[in-house]
Amino acid sequence: MSTVRDGVLTRGARGAGALVCLLLALLAAGWIIRDLAVAEHPVDVGWAWLGETRRPREFTAWATSALDPLLLLGALVAAVAQVRRAVPSSVAAGALLSLAAAVALLRIPLVWVLDAGWLQGLDSRLTLWARLTVYAQLALAAVLIMIVAAGRRRPDARAGRHTAGGAPGPAGAAAGVYGVVRAVPSGIAAGRPGSPYRGSAATTGVLLAAAGLVLAGWEIHWCRQLGWSLYRKGLLGDASVFRALLQPPVHWQGAALAVLALAAAGAALCRAPWSRPAALTAAALLLAYGAVALVHAVRTGEFGRLAGLSVHAQLGVGTVVLVSAGGLAALCAAARPGLPDTARDAGAVRAYGSAPGELRPPHAPPPPSTLPPGW
Repeated sequence: MSTVRDGVLTRGARGAGALVCLLLALLAAGWIIRDLAVAEHPVDVGWAWLGETRRPREFTAWATSALDPLLLLGALVAAVAQVRRAVPSSVAAGALLSLAAAVALLRIPLVWVLDAGWLQGLDSRLTLWARLTVYAQLALAAVLIMIVAAGRRRPDARAGRHTAGGAPGPAGAAAGVYGVVRAVPSGIAAGRPGSPYRGSAATTGVLLAAAGLVLAGWEIHWCRQLGWSLYRKGLLGDASVFRALLQPPVHWQGAALAVLALAAAGAALCRAPWSRPAALTAAALLLAYGAVALVHAVRTGEFGRLAGLSVHAQLGVGTVVLVSAGGLAALCAAARPGLPDTARDAGAVRAYGSAPGELRPPHAPPPPSTLPPGW
């Protein structure tokens, strides 16, 4: 079969992308360290991420939420994907775009939230640094998109060649060199390097689509239940829903995760080369979102008296269970390796008979009894 040479990002673009990812990771790590410094006990930061109302030891506010360690981890993983040559560059580009999309969607509402008048009671320097961090993260997300757009390279003109003579042949076909054959892969599923296999793509796409639709339906339900005037406060930010400086409003977060999940599901069902990093990003965020809600439901006792709850409360618990389970299952499905880059092995030259049990190709001369010098 023909092979498709992976030629999406240049080496320089991947290096620049890794540097930007490290800058995003440093910004996230700096605020996590700040919260650990102002906490009475380090474990209080974890409880705050899970929705507890514990306050720092100083008269201040938490800066991070459960999203920040995920963005830190995602930025580090994306940086590693850029420097590892074994990762196809189409997958590396997908990692950059997925990280940029997540950062942009989750940080955009903070542009106006951090300028709101009801934050004036906090330290002005703290809110200023938080505002500058948001602007920097949005700028770095835009840089990642520009790197992917401008760092593309032309496909190799040699892509698609089967053998040295250009004619297709089975694995181990003779290349016209005495005692030498070219290793031409066979039996590999069609698709670009890094694309998910059909089964994995279908499983990931269905799970993410289901979780995204459930989450979108829950947000629509809340809008109808509360009315637009109250729902708008949870969507665009208000003092009544404020929890941390860098945490997006609760309903904005749910809507953003639904968009990410549905977009990743569409990419997975189309078996796009960048669908695996997109699915991993969306699934991890969905899992964290559902896990935080589940911990809250357990600590408030809603799980213990589920049968006695109102229909609305039962729907809420069912939603977070479905979102958590779908995110976890999609994370496992998307983590499976994609199609290998067969172009790296297509031009490999070796002597026939070098592999155990390999037979001499038809019509090929017998190997010499003594190997030539320098063989």
